[in-house]
Amino acid sequence: MGRYIARRLIAAIPVLMGVILVVFILSTLVPGDPARILSGQRGDPETIERIRHEMGLDLPWYIQMVRFYKDALTFNLGRSYRNNMKVTQAVISRIPASAELAGAAMLIAIPLGMILGIISAVKQYSLWDYASMILALLGVSTPVFFAGLLMIVIFCVLLGWLPGTGYGDGSLTYLILPAITLGIRPAALIARITRSSMLEVIRQDYIRTARSKGVHERSVVFRHALRNAMIPVVTVIGVDVPSLLSGAILTETIFCWPGIGRLAYEAVINRDFPIQRGVVLFMALIFLAATLIVDLSYGFFDPRIRYE
Repeated sequence: MGRYIARRLIAAIPVLMGVILVVFILSTLVPGDPARILSGQRGDPETIERIRHEMGLDLPWYIQMVRFYKDALTFNLGRSYRNNMKVTQAVISRIPASAELAGAAMLIAIPLGMILGIISAVKQYSLWDYASMILALLGVSTPVFFAGLLMIVIFCVLLGWLPGTGYGDGSLTYLILPAITLGIRPAALIARITRSSMLEVIRQDYIRTARSKGVHERSVVFRHALRNAMIPVVTVIGVDVPSLLSGAILTETIFCWPGIGRLAYEAVINRDFPIQRGVVLFMALIFLAATLIVDLSYGFFDPRIRYE
């Protein structure tokens, strides 16, 4: 296990270096001069040139790239153009809100998606199967912004049951609508993958053998079939969780949720390049960590998998 983790960490180094390179190239190609942004609309050419020199923007591109690699690897990504806050501090300050929202969304998505998928597989071609898959199709097809605005109109404007936007005092009432909105699509994906994987497993010989021996149907489904069908499901969950944590941009923007997604949106609107770089690098680290955790979890669901 230790050797496998070490190999995976070593293999992640080129990926991380490539991500840093892509972030540098994209932030360099984005229209807009950071020096002009910092100097304001009335900045004179001398002030703009002085700021460019202080920021190293007048250096050749390859020297700027080397400096960016050094800053990224030492987590020294500079300060925000908007409020002069350190980039690492700005990103870290938004993690709790995003983690709370992502956790609530997955608490909704995982049980709901797996229940719908199991019912659809066990009762294939039944009314339950068709209804579950229709719900899953709607969940995958419905845009996040449409679902969020629809929920605000129904539960906030028309019924007045829940607050529409904002973080408020951090109470549960402010979390319900954004969590449901964010959890709809992952729940639909999990339902479809669970159904497909379960159908493949329950047709295997050992499932028929277990049933012929008189094993209770609940034990056949949950102990034998579900566990062996979990690897594709875990893979989907492992991809969805970091994407939710690292930046549910549309959901957090619609509901004014103070998370990393809204931070990324504000950085793009204000051309705050250091914040943009910090958010992208944070997302890359989260995805790399999630991929490693998912790979390690395979051995739990399938004992035949070894990490030697």
